[in-house]
Amino acid sequence: MIDQKKIYFLVPAAVFFLLSLYAAAVAYAVPVTDMAGRTVILPDTIRKVYAPSPYGSYMMYSIDPSMLAGLNLPIREEDKKYFPKEVANLPVIGSLAGQGQAANVEVLLKAKPDLLIMWSVSRPAINERTEESLKRLKTPFIYAVAESLSDYPDVYLFLGKVLKREERTKKLSAYSRKTLDDIKNVVNRIPPQKRPSVYYAEGEDGLSTECNDSIHVELLQLAGDKCVHRCHTSNHKGFEKISLEQVILYKPDVILAQEKSFFDRVLKDPAWQNVKAVKEGRVYLIPRAPFNWFDRPPSFMRILGLKWLTSVLYPKEYRIDIIKEAKDFYRLFLGIELSNDEIRRVIFR
Repeated sequence: MIDQKKIYFLVPAAVFFLLSLYAAAVAYAVPVTDMAGRTVILPDTIRKVYAPSPYGSYMMYSIDPSMLAGLNLPIREEDKKYFPKEVANLPVIGSLAGQGQAANVEVLLKAKPDLLIMWSVSRPAINERTEESLKRLKTPFIYAVAESLSDYPDVYLFLGKVLKREERTKKLSAYSRKTLDDIKNVVNRIPPQKRPSVYYAEGEDGLSTECNDSIHVELLQLAGDKCVHRCHTSNHKGFEKISLEQVILYKPDVILAQEKSFFDRVLKDPAWQNVKAVKEGRVYLIPRAPFNWFDRPPSFMRILGLKWLTSVLYPKEYRIDIIKEAKDFYRLFLGIELSNDEIRRVIFR
């Protein structure tokens, strides 16, 4: 015979147990709308993240390096001094969905990230083929979308909210937005005809470059839109080949050099003496430690790079102490304290 008193006590207990399970599930299932407009269910606690592209990976480093599950690219030996050991020793996982070096899926699964951060430089951000590949990994993923550097402040705020690092990302976002606004105000005060023309020299011979509409010269667009190589970029990779004769005809006021080997010899190279910028000694080597300030890959470091570039192009109109600016930036974004001499070695490598 059923004891009615036992049922009276057991039913509430069972209900409480089920409600507890439901509450736990709800705590685990957090719906988020990503920057591609997708609704994604994420874990309540996200400890490890992997961003399978340099854009996202470097941004994640600036937000919280302890959350990185792995590296997108190996760290150069000369740059390891800028990183904590726990980051320098992370596995190199690579990229997914055609975003560079192919990812080692086995290493990725072993790293067990709680979340993947996919990066898109265009809208619509979603690619069906990529979606199918990602779903097979059984790891939740979100999209961060930045069609230009001007979107970085919003990306910082979005990731801060997702990762519960809002206090941190608000600072990074505010710094980025102020820099973009300040530079825009400076450039707008300078008539286009008074802005120096610029040739971006890539490669060991300095004869690879980018069309003016390429993401790889976005800083030139923001700093006056005077890139001399006016054309429509043929692909995201870039590296448009050009002749020295064409560089001479362009008569650039300034040359930005990506490779130190080219920079070290160009001012003495007889073949380049007919280039206006070389004649006038206005050739500048782009800083790149620990991440490139200008390009390859385009990252959050371009926020500092934009300040550097503007001070190079408009030294009278934009008077800043680039040593101090760089020290402040490294402290805020990279969490490292460098001396004046160390910063000078970064800038004038």
